[in-house]
Amino acid sequence: MSSRPVKPRPQPDVVETDGPKPAGKGRRHLAMRLDDAWLGFQTRLAIRRGRVETVIPYTGYGSTTWVRVLARVVRSDPRDAAGHAKPLQESMRGWRNFTSAPVANAAVKVTVAGSVHDVVADRGGVVDVRIPVTLTAGWHTITLQSGESHVVEAPVRIVADDTDFGVVSDIDDTVMVTALPRPFLAAWNTFVLNEHARTPTPGMAVLYERIARTAPSAPVLYLSTGAWNVAPTLSRFLSRNLYPAGPKLLTDWGPTPDRWFRSGQEHKRTSLERLAEEFPHVKWLLVGDDGQHDEAIYSEFAQRHPENVRAIAIRQLSAGEAVLAGGRSKTVGQPTPGVPWIYAPDGAGMSARLEELGIIRSDVRSADDPEEGDIQA
Repeated sequence: MSSRPVKPRPQPDVVETDGPKPAGKGRRHLAMRLDDAWLGFQTRLAIRRGRVETVIPYTGYGSTTWVRVLARVVRSDPRDAAGHAKPLQESMRGWRNFTSAPVANAAVKVTVAGSVHDVVADRGGVVDVRIPVTLTAGWHTITLQSGESHVVEAPVRIVADDTDFGVVSDIDDTVMVTALPRPFLAAWNTFVLNEHARTPTPGMAVLYERIARTAPSAPVLYLSTGAWNVAPTLSRFLSRNLYPAGPKLLTDWGPTPDRWFRSGQEHKRTSLERLAEEFPHVKWLLVGDDGQHDEAIYSEFAQRHPENVRAIAIRQLSAGEAVLAGGRSKTVGQPTPGVPWIYAPDGAGMSARLEELGIIRSDVRSADDPEEGDIQA
């Protein structure tokens, strides 16, 4: 009696991870499968519409022996890719960054100091790689290209080996006034935000300028839970309002192998830990606000790495801002021996306190302040 051949049973999809896979966790959760389906639909639609591979460069940073390259590869309108967008379209490009299909696992050529390096983007099209290279301290320009895309330039800030001070700053409600309920903030960033739609926090740009004039070699990095998609708009906002240029450490929204959404708090924690590892001799001035989580995150970091924290400066939100932010943080300066905390509602108040701590020299004035001779004249 003949028997029927047994058909092989289909195997479930598995997630490739660097570490061991927990038992029973091989199958991707629903969010990952939905995200893959959406990415496939975006890609097919973009190709039918003639969208081309485009590299969106972000500001990188590094030391004299390595550089961290940050960028994103998407499929965009050929006119945008060629830089031919009209000024009226500039604000539209913010939401296009969200609706543009990312090029998963894109192969990217990075040219640094005449040397070409082949790197690969992640599933969201984000390039975040560290390349060994020898560069002098200061600003440099690197180039990136994916496939037949236009070659784009990205600035990188190289930190001098003897640098011992830097600034890590939050963005929302710290350097810009959000004035929106936090649940609506993501939607606003996605569909409405342009650099004209936000108000700079009073006195903060002058504060950062005074810090930069006191310590010209100090890097300024902007750490936020915002998505990489808004990086170009944030760059224009910071530039328009005269904030010091610096890398923006953002995140990529969407599911992970074990979560429906990435944790913004965890992104800030891991970014600070990475900076402590990359620049062990730098003491950071950590600037944030008292709406929710900055105080707790900075306090935890200062307790683990007191040798890497010069001071913690917290902007106090107004009553209305605190309501929109969902309340104030319950953490009020947890014990961090040797690490001073300062609180002020604006940049002018912080500036005065930082003068007392010696972080800003009293003889360093803002470029906007009149000199004594000008007043007499």
